[in-house]
Amino acid sequence: MDHGHGHDFICNGERIRTTIPMKDRGVAELVSDMGKMGFQGGQLGTSLGVWQRMLDEDVTIFLGLAGAMVPAGLGEFIAYLLRERKVDCLVSTGANLFHDLCEGLGIVHYRGSACADDAYLNECKIDRIYDVFVSEIELHKADNHISKFVKGLDPNHRYSSREIMHLVGEGLPDTTILGAAHKAGVPIFVPALGDSSWGIGMVMALREGCSVMVDQIKDVDEITRMVEKSAKTGVIYIGGGVPKNFIQQTEVIAELIGDYSGGHSYALQYTTDAPHWGGLSGCTFEEAVSWGKVKKEASKVQVFSDATITVPLVVQALQASKKKRKSVPRFDWTEGGLKLNYEQL
Repeated sequence: MDHGHGHDFICNGERIRTTIPMKDRGVAELVSDMGKMGFQGGQLGTSLGVWQRMLDEDVTIFLGLAGAMVPAGLGEFIAYLLRERKVDCLVSTGANLFHDLCEGLGIVHYRGSACADDAYLNECKIDRIYDVFVSEIELHKADNHISKFVKGLDPNHRYSSREIMHLVGEGLPDTTILGAAHKAGVPIFVPALGDSSWGIGMVMALREGCSVMVDQIKDVDEITRMVEKSAKTGVIYIGGGVPKNFIQQTEVIAELIGDYSGGHSYALQYTTDAPHWGGLSGCTFEEAVSWGKVKKEASKVQVFSDATITVPLVVQALQASKKKRKSVPRFDWTEGGLKLNYEQL
């Protein structure tokens, strides 16, 4: 569609169409058809297509997970993505993985009410996350579990959070994020480990004389090496926050001291944050282009909607589409650095 010379107007020429209800249409077809709509429905459908293209290429896919997504019920969706290698690396807030650990230990999150009497909940030792309830007494069991785990670590070793999460995941069911990642060999980074109950459990161990070094700069180096070793990278953000910046900054580091590819080749985000407040969680990928974090020609889609609505739809659509990767990257950390190999599926 030509709107005259001198205009930077891009249009694919497709007619806007509603997704008329059709008998027996599956979720994969529905979400794909939504790509013909306008607004955020259209963005959601387009994001599915971009994710599928990543799976067709030799792309290392990084997933950032922020917000209280695991307590809200997205944990098993994320575990599926790791187990089936729809992503190759996870960067998460500590809180999400703490609640994931709780689920693995049999500590249950319940659907409650956002209108509850919070003073009464406090008397009952029930913690509230909007309309999600969880027993504070049960959460303390998980704090103690972390403390006991830390006491069994080597006090002379400088651990990255990736190493910690890999060890914690051993023995947990693969319906949990930690268990699925451990079994699938997918690295998990928690760049703000202390800003969660992981920090609480570790301080409990520290006060009892057990000091374990978690080197968060080692985290930065490890994930940057993953980006440098990869021929092409894609990023997917659920929410924003620390995980988004932690993944984005790898390109800045690579440009300064490493092997810079020019930025991520694919970028997706599912968020309720808006760009006009100036925060990174809502900033556009076009803004990231100015920093060299995302390539100017990258396939990039942002869906400005609640991730508890959009993520189940797109992940279920991925599952229903039966899209398979030919190979996946495997990262081998050694004392001399990092090796990347591709494993056929």
